[in-house]
Amino acid sequence: MSDDGSLLARIERYYATVPLLFADAEEYGTLRLFVRKEPGAPYYGGPGHAQPSGAGGVADGDIARVRARQRELGVPETFEWLAEAAPDLRERVGAAGLTVAERPLMVLDPGLPRAPQALPAAVSVRAVKADDPALPAVLALPRPAFGRDDTAGVRELAAAAEGVVADGTVEAVRPTLRGGHKRLLAAFGPDGVPLAAGHYHPAGGATEIGGVGTLPTARRQGLAAAVTTALAVDAREHGVTTVFLAYAAESVARLYARLGFRPAGVTLLIADQPARS
Repeated sequence: MSDDGSLLARIERYYATVPLLFADAEEYGTLRLFVRKEPGAPYYGGPGHAQPSGAGGVADGDIARVRARQRELGVPETFEWLAEAAPDLRERVGAAGLTVAERPLMVLDPGLPRAPQALPAAVSVRAVKADDPALPAVLALPRPAFGRDDTAGVRELAAAAEGVVADGTVEAVRPTLRGGHKRLLAAFGPDGVPLAAGHYHPAGGATEIGGVGTLPTARRQGLAAAVTTALAVDAREHGVTTVFLAYAAESVARLYARLGFRPAGVTLLIADQPARS
């Protein structure tokens, strides 16, 4: 673990801590594997991802042991770590045949006051609680938001909402919201339909904003920026001092920079990692 006072150390500690809200940890020498506590439980970082368990190198044999356990569990063979904390792991994971993606991190300037972003007329942003009737639609929104259909709208969102009710996602997430382990915010149109949404999982005074997506038919109205800013403000109001996020495209980084985020000098590496939920 890095120096306790550094930004790297705070982010590293966050990634080591927040999965334990939803999962148990199994130790495999130099690696730690997170295994969700019960089927269907809301899970941060993917259902069964591994990360280095401490400073120093990672043994090839430990990578093989973790992958064998992941196959036994029937979960993706996924690894997630900070490049600066485990500089040799990328080569070892790549040699094992896994594809590694880079996600640079940006952190919110702690001294910058956050003003709400402008919204279209009759659109509002609010938190979504465990018993909110809109919860199924908000939880389903990433499906059309990150899907391949650029024309997806209300009808597709309604179908996706039925899906997250049927597969148990909604009931699995409710306790997490009630316990304060997940905060979910959304932008709603005048008819009450969620148009954009995002979330964060606070732990130890830090959090990563994630899952910010917009319904395809509601894009280019600044809704993603409004939701991102609202999440940052909400996190600060709930005692979070280190707010960060990851990006995959430079165009997204430029948007985050306009919202007050700056490069963290830290890169998240993800090997065969599914999207967070």
